[in-house]
Amino acid sequence: MIIAVDAMGGDHAPAAVVEGVLKALREYPQIGKILLVGQEERVRPLLLQHGLSSDSRLELIHATQVVEMTDKPAEAIRGKKDSSIAVCMRLAKEGKCQAVVSAGNTGASVAASVFNWRTLPGIDRPGIATLFPNGTGHFVLLDAGATVDCTPEHLLGFAVMGDIYAQRILGIASPRIGLLSNGTEEGKGNDLTKKSHDLLKKAGFTNYLGNVEGRDLFDGSVDVVVCDGFVGNIVLKSCESIAKMMGNVLKTNLMKNPKRMVGAFLAKNAFDELKKISDYTEYGGAPFLGVNGVFIKAHGSSNSHALKNAIRVAGEFVEHKVNAAIIDRMKEIPKP
Repeated sequence: MIIAVDAMGGDHAPAAVVEGVLKALREYPQIGKILLVGQEERVRPLLLQHGLSSDSRLELIHATQVVEMTDKPAEAIRGKKDSSIAVCMRLAKEGKCQAVVSAGNTGASVAASVFNWRTLPGIDRPGIATLFPNGTGHFVLLDAGATVDCTPEHLLGFAVMGDIYAQRILGIASPRIGLLSNGTEEGKGNDLTKKSHDLLKKAGFTNYLGNVEGRDLFDGSVDVVVCDGFVGNIVLKSCESIAKMMGNVLKTNLMKNPKRMVGAFLAKNAFDELKKISDYTEYGGAPFLGVNGVFIKAHGSSNSHALKNAIRVAGEFVEHKVNAAIIDRMKEIPKP
Protein backbone atom coordinates (compact mmCIF):
# COMPACT_ATOMS: atom_id res chain seq x y z
CA MET A 1 0.00 0.00 0.00
CA ILE A 2 1.40 3.37 -1.07
CA ILE A 3 -0.17 6.64 0.13
CA ALA A 4 0.70 10.13 -1.12
CA VAL A 5 0.56 12.86 1.53
CA ASP A 6 0.43 16.59 0.77
CA ALA A 7 3.24 18.01 2.93
CA MET A 8 2.23 21.63 2.29
CA GLY A 9 -1.50 21.40 3.02
CA GLY A 10 -3.01 22.80 6.22
CA ASP A 11 -2.52 25.59 8.71
CA HIS A 12 0.39 23.84 10.43
CA ALA A 13 2.19 22.43 7.40
CA PRO A 14 4.75 21.15 6.80
CA ALA A 15 5.79 20.51 10.43
CA ALA A 16 2.55 18.88 11.59
CA VAL A 17 2.35 16.80 8.41
CA VAL A 18 5.87 15.43 8.84
CA GLU A 19 5.14 14.55 12.47
CA GLY A 20 1.90 12.86 11.43
CA VAL A 21 3.73 10.82 8.80
CA LEU A 22 6.29 9.77 11.41
CA LYS A 23 3.53 8.53 13.74
CA ALA A 24 1.74 6.72 10.92
CA LEU A 25 4.87 4.87 9.84
CA ARG A 26 5.46 3.78 13.42
CA GLU A 27 1.89 2.66 14.14
CA TYR A 28 0.67 1.24 10.83
CA PRO A 29 2.96 -1.49 9.47
CA GLN A 30 0.41 -2.31 6.75
CA ILE A 31 1.47 0.90 4.95
CA GLY A 32 4.20 -0.08 2.53
CA LYS A 33 5.30 3.43 1.63
CA ILE A 34 4.39 7.09 2.01
CA LEU A 35 5.13 9.55 -0.78
CA LEU A 36 5.56 12.92 0.94
CA VAL A 37 5.00 15.66 -1.62
CA GLY A 38 6.15 19.24 -1.04
CA GLN A 39 8.87 21.84 -1.31
CA GLU A 40 12.08 19.97 -0.62
CA GLU A 41 13.90 22.93 0.91
CA ARG A 42 11.20 23.19 3.61
CA VAL A 43 10.46 19.51 4.16
CA ARG A 44 13.88 17.84 4.13
CA PRO A 45 15.20 19.66 7.23
CA LEU A 46 12.17 18.37 9.14
CA LEU A 47 12.86 14.82 7.95
CA LEU A 48 16.44 15.11 9.17
CA GLN A 49 15.21 16.49 12.49
CA HIS A 50 12.93 13.47 13.03
CA GLY A 51 15.39 10.89 11.68
CA LEU A 52 13.24 10.11 8.65
CA SER A 53 15.65 11.05 5.88
CA SER A 54 16.81 7.46 5.35
CA ASP A 55 13.56 5.60 6.07
CA SER A 56 12.94 3.10 3.26
CA ARG A 57 9.15 3.48 3.69
CA LEU A 58 9.27 7.23 2.97
CA GLU A 59 10.04 9.04 -0.27
CA LEU A 60 10.17 12.82 -0.59
CA ILE A 61 8.86 14.11 -3.92
CA HIS A 62 9.60 17.74 -4.76
CA ALA A 63 6.78 20.10 -5.75
CA THR A 64 7.67 23.71 -6.49
CA GLN A 65 4.32 25.33 -5.70
CA VAL A 66 1.87 25.53 -2.79
CA VAL A 67 -1.89 26.06 -2.95
CA GLU A 68 -2.74 28.54 -0.21
CA MET A 69 -5.97 28.34 1.79
CA THR A 70 -7.09 31.63 0.22
CA ASP A 71 -6.54 30.52 -3.39
CA LYS A 72 -9.60 30.09 -5.57
CA PRO A 73 -9.96 26.45 -6.73
CA ALA A 74 -10.12 27.12 -10.49
CA GLU A 75 -7.18 29.50 -10.38
CA ALA A 76 -5.14 27.07 -8.30
CA ILE A 77 -5.75 24.21 -10.72
CA ARG A 78 -4.87 26.29 -13.79
CA GLY A 79 -2.04 28.36 -12.34
CA LYS A 80 -0.32 25.97 -9.94
CA LYS A 81 0.11 22.74 -11.87
CA ASP A 82 3.22 21.83 -9.86
CA SER A 83 1.61 22.39 -6.47
CA SER A 84 1.92 19.66 -3.86
CA ILE A 85 -1.76 18.70 -4.09
CA ALA A 86 -1.70 18.61 -7.91
CA VAL A 87 1.37 16.37 -7.87
CA CYS A 88 -0.31 14.04 -5.35
CA MET A 89 -3.34 13.65 -7.59
CA ARG A 90 -1.19 12.96 -10.65
CA LEU A 91 0.78 10.31 -8.77
CA ALA A 92 -2.50 8.51 -8.04
CA LYS A 93 -3.67 8.92 -11.64
CA GLU A 94 -0.43 7.35 -12.84
CA GLY A 95 -0.89 4.39 -10.50
CA LYS A 96 2.08 5.28 -8.29
CA CYS A 97 -0.04 5.36 -5.12
CA GLN A 98 -3.45 4.08 -4.02
CA ALA A 99 -4.61 7.05 -1.93
CA VAL A 100 -4.02 10.76 -1.28
CA VAL A 101 -4.22 12.65 2.03
CA SER A 102 -4.29 16.45 2.35
CA ALA A 103 -5.29 19.07 4.92
CA GLY A 104 -5.04 21.85 2.35
CA ASN A 105 -7.50 24.01 0.46
CA THR A 106 -10.72 21.97 0.21
CA GLY A 107 -12.01 23.49 -3.01
CA ALA A 108 -8.71 23.12 -4.83
CA SER A 109 -8.21 19.56 -3.55
CA VAL A 110 -11.69 18.51 -4.62
CA ALA A 111 -11.29 20.16 -8.02
CA ALA A 112 -7.88 18.53 -8.54
CA SER A 113 -9.21 15.06 -7.71
CA VAL A 114 -12.19 15.40 -10.07
CA PHE A 115 -9.99 16.86 -12.83
CA ASN A 116 -7.41 14.07 -12.60
CA TRP A 117 -9.55 11.08 -11.66
CA ARG A 118 -13.08 11.83 -12.90
CA THR A 119 -16.04 10.25 -11.11
CA LEU A 120 -16.90 6.61 -10.60
CA PRO A 121 -19.23 4.96 -13.16
CA GLY A 122 -22.81 5.86 -12.30
CA ILE A 123 -21.88 8.72 -9.95
CA ASP A 124 -22.64 12.21 -11.30
CA ARG A 125 -21.35 14.25 -8.37
CA PRO A 126 -18.92 13.32 -5.57
CA GLY A 127 -19.60 14.07 -1.92
CA ILE A 128 -17.69 14.58 1.32
CA ALA A 129 -18.61 11.98 3.94
CA THR A 130 -18.30 13.20 7.53
CA LEU A 131 -18.52 11.06 10.66
CA PHE A 132 -20.49 12.29 13.68
CA PRO A 133 -20.82 10.67 17.13
CA ASN A 134 -24.38 9.83 18.18
CA GLY A 135 -23.98 8.48 21.70
CA THR A 136 -24.04 4.80 20.72
CA GLY A 137 -21.56 4.90 17.84
CA HIS A 138 -21.41 7.05 14.72
CA PHE A 139 -23.45 8.13 11.75
CA VAL A 140 -22.17 9.42 8.42
CA LEU A 141 -23.51 12.55 6.73
CA LEU A 142 -23.02 13.37 3.08
CA ASP A 143 -22.64 15.58 1.31
CA ALA A 144 -20.85 17.86 3.78
CA GLY A 145 -19.95 20.55 1.27
CA ALA A 146 -18.61 19.29 -2.07
CA THR A 147 -21.79 19.76 -4.16
CA VAL A 148 -24.03 22.58 -2.98
CA ASP A 149 -26.54 22.53 -5.85
CA CYS A 150 -27.90 19.01 -6.21
CA THR A 151 -30.43 17.05 -8.21
CA PRO A 152 -32.36 14.04 -6.86
CA GLU A 153 -29.98 11.79 -8.82
CA HIS A 154 -27.05 13.30 -6.94
CA LEU A 155 -28.67 12.54 -3.58
CA LEU A 156 -29.34 8.99 -4.72
CA GLY A 157 -25.63 8.65 -5.40
CA PHE A 158 -24.84 10.04 -1.94
CA ALA A 159 -27.17 7.46 -0.40
CA VAL A 160 -25.41 4.61 -2.22
CA MET A 161 -21.98 5.87 -1.20
CA GLY A 162 -23.06 6.37 2.40
CA ASP A 163 -24.59 2.90 2.50
CA ILE A 164 -21.33 1.31 1.30
CA TYR A 165 -19.26 3.48 3.66
CA ALA A 166 -21.33 2.40 6.65
CA GLN A 167 -21.07 -1.26 5.66
CA ARG A 168 -17.38 -1.41 4.77
CA ILE A 169 -15.87 1.10 7.21
CA LEU A 170 -18.31 1.23 10.15
CA GLY A 171 -19.17 -2.47 9.98
CA ILE A 172 -22.96 -1.95 9.94
CA ALA A 173 -24.59 -4.84 8.09
CA SER A 174 -27.82 -3.04 7.20
CA PRO A 175 -27.36 0.75 7.54
CA ARG A 176 -30.43 2.83 8.31
CA ILE A 177 -30.57 5.58 5.68
CA GLY A 178 -32.42 8.85 6.25
CA LEU A 179 -33.09 11.84 3.99
CA LEU A 180 -32.62 15.09 5.92
CA SER A 181 -35.75 17.22 5.74
CA ASN A 182 -37.88 19.58 7.82
CA GLY A 183 -40.30 16.86 8.88
CA THR A 184 -40.62 13.09 8.89
CA GLU A 185 -43.90 13.02 6.97
CA GLU A 186 -43.59 11.82 3.38
CA GLY A 187 -44.90 15.07 1.89
CA LYS A 188 -42.50 17.30 3.84
CA GLY A 189 -39.52 19.12 2.37
CA ASN A 190 -38.68 21.20 -0.67
CA ASP A 191 -38.84 20.09 -4.28
CA LEU A 192 -35.40 18.46 -4.06
CA THR A 193 -36.14 16.32 -1.01
CA LYS A 194 -39.58 15.27 -2.27
CA LYS A 195 -38.21 14.04 -5.60
CA SER A 196 -35.18 12.48 -3.90
CA HIS A 197 -37.46 10.59 -1.53
CA ASP A 198 -39.25 9.00 -4.47
CA LEU A 199 -35.94 7.88 -6.00
CA LEU A 200 -34.58 6.48 -2.73
CA LYS A 201 -37.76 4.49 -2.12
CA LYS A 202 -37.38 2.76 -5.48
CA ALA A 203 -33.62 2.15 -5.19
CA GLY A 204 -33.89 -1.10 -3.24
CA PHE A 205 -32.09 -0.12 -0.04
CA THR A 206 -32.61 -2.71 2.68
CA ASN A 207 -33.21 -0.11 5.38
CA TYR A 208 -34.40 3.23 4.01
CA LEU A 209 -36.19 5.19 6.76
CA GLY A 210 -37.54 8.05 4.65
CA ASN A 211 -37.31 11.61 5.94
CA VAL A 212 -35.42 12.40 9.14
CA GLU A 213 -35.21 15.70 11.00
CA GLY A 214 -32.27 17.47 12.59
CA ARG A 215 -33.35 16.25 16.02
CA ASP A 216 -33.01 12.63 14.86
CA LEU A 217 -29.34 12.89 13.96
CA PHE A 218 -27.80 12.26 17.37
CA ASP A 219 -30.23 9.82 19.00
CA GLY A 220 -28.76 6.69 17.41
CA SER A 221 -31.73 6.02 15.14
CA VAL A 222 -30.01 6.63 11.78
CA ASP A 223 -26.66 5.51 10.32
CA VAL A 224 -26.52 7.44 7.03
CA VAL A 225 -27.90 10.96 6.59
CA VAL A 226 -28.28 12.24 3.03
CA CYS A 227 -28.51 15.92 2.06
CA ASP A 228 -27.12 18.41 -0.44
CA GLY A 229 -23.73 19.97 0.26
CA PHE A 230 -25.20 23.37 1.16
CA VAL A 231 -27.29 21.95 4.00
CA GLY A 232 -24.64 19.43 5.00
CA ASN A 233 -21.92 22.03 5.41
CA ILE A 234 -24.20 24.16 7.58
CA VAL A 235 -24.90 21.12 9.77
CA LEU A 236 -21.17 20.38 10.03
CA LYS A 237 -20.09 23.92 10.92
CA SER A 238 -23.00 24.36 13.35
CA CYS A 239 -22.10 21.16 15.19
CA GLU A 240 -18.44 22.20 15.41
CA SER A 241 -19.47 25.56 16.86
CA ILE A 242 -21.88 24.03 19.39
CA ALA A 243 -19.27 21.50 20.57
CA LYS A 244 -16.69 24.26 21.06
CA MET A 245 -19.15 26.50 22.89
CA MET A 246 -20.30 23.72 25.25
CA GLY A 247 -16.72 22.80 26.04
CA ASN A 248 -15.87 26.40 26.92
CA VAL A 249 -19.00 26.88 29.03
CA LEU A 250 -18.41 23.62 30.89
CA LYS A 251 -14.78 24.50 31.61
CA THR A 252 -15.69 27.99 32.82
CA ASN A 253 -18.42 26.79 35.17
CA LEU A 254 -16.37 23.93 36.60
CA MET A 255 -13.63 26.36 37.59
CA LYS A 256 -15.91 28.79 39.43
CA ASN A 257 -15.27 27.54 42.97
CA PRO A 258 -13.18 24.91 44.84
CA LYS A 259 -16.13 22.53 45.29
CA ARG A 260 -16.77 22.37 41.55
CA MET A 261 -13.06 21.99 40.86
CA VAL A 262 -12.93 18.93 43.13
CA GLY A 263 -15.95 17.47 41.36
CA ALA A 264 -14.34 18.10 38.00
CA PHE A 265 -11.18 16.32 39.16
CA LEU A 266 -13.17 13.29 40.31
CA ALA A 267 -15.01 13.16 36.98
CA LYS A 268 -11.87 13.72 34.89
CA ASN A 269 -12.03 10.32 33.16
CA ALA A 270 -15.62 10.94 32.06
CA PHE A 271 -14.71 14.38 30.70
CA ASP A 272 -11.71 12.92 28.87
CA GLU A 273 -13.96 10.34 27.19
CA LEU A 274 -16.44 13.06 26.18
CA LYS A 275 -13.61 15.17 24.75
CA LYS A 276 -12.31 12.21 22.75
CA ILE A 277 -15.74 11.50 21.26
CA SER A 278 -16.10 15.08 20.03
CA ASP A 279 -12.46 15.56 18.97
CA TYR A 280 -12.17 15.78 15.18
CA THR A 281 -8.50 14.75 15.32
CA GLU A 282 -9.59 11.24 16.33
CA TYR A 283 -11.50 10.83 13.06
CA GLY A 284 -8.56 11.91 10.90
CA GLY A 285 -10.31 13.16 7.81
CA ALA A 286 -13.38 13.05 5.63
CA PRO A 287 -13.31 10.78 2.55
CA PHE A 288 -14.21 12.38 -0.76
CA LEU A 289 -16.52 9.73 -2.15
CA GLY A 290 -17.50 9.27 -5.78
CA VAL A 291 -14.19 10.01 -7.48
CA ASN A 292 -12.19 7.28 -9.19
CA GLY A 293 -9.55 7.23 -6.48
CA VAL A 294 -9.14 7.51 -2.71
CA PHE A 295 -8.85 11.02 -1.31
CA ILE A 296 -9.03 11.80 2.41
CA LYS A 297 -9.51 15.48 3.24
CA ALA A 298 -8.17 16.32 6.69
CA HIS A 299 -9.29 19.40 8.62
CA GLY A 300 -7.36 22.55 7.72
CA SER A 301 -6.18 23.01 11.31
CA SER A 302 -5.13 19.36 11.70
CA ASN A 303 -2.31 18.59 14.08
CA SER A 304 0.03 15.59 13.78
CA HIS A 305 -2.46 13.30 15.54
CA ALA A 306 -5.19 14.19 13.04
CA LEU A 307 -2.84 13.69 10.09
CA LYS A 308 -1.78 10.30 11.43
CA ASN A 309 -5.42 9.24 11.66
CA ALA A 310 -6.17 10.61 8.19
CA ILE A 311 -3.45 8.33 6.82
CA ARG A 312 -5.03 5.44 8.75
CA VAL A 313 -8.43 6.21 7.20
CA ALA A 314 -6.87 6.24 3.73
CA GLY A 315 -5.42 2.80 4.37
CA GLU A 316 -8.80 1.48 5.53
CA PHE A 317 -10.46 2.66 2.31
CA VAL A 318 -7.86 0.91 0.21
CA GLU A 319 -8.09 -2.31 2.24
CA HIS A 320 -11.89 -2.46 2.17
CA LYS A 321 -12.18 -1.69 -1.57
CA VAL A 322 -14.88 0.92 -1.02
CA ASN A 323 -14.89 2.26 -4.59
CA ALA A 324 -15.33 -1.16 -6.15
CA ALA A 325 -18.33 -1.80 -3.89
CA ILE A 326 -19.88 1.56 -4.87
CA ILE A 327 -19.51 0.74 -8.57
CA ASP A 328 -21.15 -2.67 -8.10
CA ARG A 329 -24.04 -1.18 -6.12
CA MET A 330 -24.71 1.54 -8.69
CA LYS A 331 -25.13 -1.14 -11.35
CA GLU A 332 -28.01 -2.59 -9.32
CA ILE A 333 -29.95 0.70 -9.03
CA PRO A 334 -33.10 0.65 -11.21
CA LYS A 335 -32.93 3.15 -14.05
CA PRO A 336 -35.57 5.95 -13.87
